[in-house]
Amino acid sequence: MTDAEILATTKYNLAIAGDAWDSYLATLIEVAKKSIKTEGITLNLDEIDDCNLVVMYAAYLYRKRAESSVQGNLSWVAGMPRMLRYALNNRLLAEKMNGGT
Repeated sequence: MTDAEILATTKYNLAIAGDAWDSYLATLIEVAKKSIKTEGITLNLDEIDDCNLVVMYAAYLYRKRAESSVQGNLSWVAGMPRMLRYALNNRLLAEKMNGGT
């Protein structure tokens, strides 16, 4: 999947129709890729599952920003969605079980 396709899928995930947020979303996608790699996962963007993981993570980062701005100075902000944490853990476990491939 290309970066443009990942961006389009992220916009669908977030229900964003216009192009006004494209630059910001592209940055979040790059941050998501780096964060996933930091967890020890080797991304293969030819695999749809890995692309979906990037989309989910980037959408989480976008929503997290929105939640923190709504909360203002309050310290409570929801953590990473359980679905995303499970997906990351399962992907990492699968990679380690298959010898790093």
